[in-house]
Amino acid sequence: MLDIVTLLQAAFLGLVEGLTEFIPVSSTGHLILLVDLLGFEGPPGQVFEIVIQLGAILAILAVYARTLWDVVVRAPTDPGARRFILAVTLAFLPAAVIGAFAHGFIKSVLFSPWVVSVALIVGGIAILLIERLHPAPVHNRIEDFSPRLSLSIGTFQVLAMIPGVSRSGATIMGALMMGVERKTATLFSFFLAIPTMMGATVYDLYKNRHTLDFSGATVIAVGFVVAFLSALLVVRWLVGFVSRHGFGVFAWYRIILGTVMLGILFSR
Repeated sequence: MLDIVTLLQAAFLGLVEGLTEFIPVSSTGHLILLVDLLGFEGPPGQVFEIVIQLGAILAILAVYARTLWDVVVRAPTDPGARRFILAVTLAFLPAAVIGAFAHGFIKSVLFSPWVVSVALIVGGIAILLIERLHPAPVHNRIEDFSPRLSLSIGTFQVLAMIPGVSRSGATIMGALMMGVERKTATLFSFFLAIPTMMGATVYDLYKNRHTLDFSGATVIAVGFVVAFLSALLVVRWLVGFVSRHGFGVFAWYRIILGTVMLGILFSR
């Protein structure tokens, strides 16, 4: 018989994954903190945490399916479409290469509530500074990104391997510092999430293949569906919000959450 508490926890964790995956607050960090606080016991091998990320990926594919299909169709004849694909591919490479080599260290050493809490605070301060000091934008279209610019943004994404940093936050803030316009930086982080998250998910599943247990399929399905639906809301809303208001609210949220979590950890 299914445990209703476990199902509610799975739904809550799926909600948090979808809401935080594409905003600069670190979905991985939130999951690490909440799993620890809730005492959530999902299937072995972290398969729950791995699979619900696919729900967030599916949301990006659903919202931008027409755009992505149009790029693929135009690629054989349109240089702009080919530059778009090249930009995403080059930005993906640094995380793919370093992640493959550092996977074991990251999972065994850095996946800690202490690391997440400190990274949230430091990242929040960095966002406030970058929002104030970043140069005026000179890059307004992904199709016009140079290979050097794309690789540079991808290098910033590597920082997100530290739980609590935020993949979207590192990508967007890095792009802003490289002179990319705010809306374009946010959109690029969405498109870059597709190969990055898909690659990380497949690699995690492969590395954990001997310990995976899908006996909790219902728990996984609940988290997956909720993550997809909540991510849909965020993806549709975020670009307009940051165009009008910037990222300061997320920075202060990070600082407050990280500070509260450090207080909880010190009090244990």
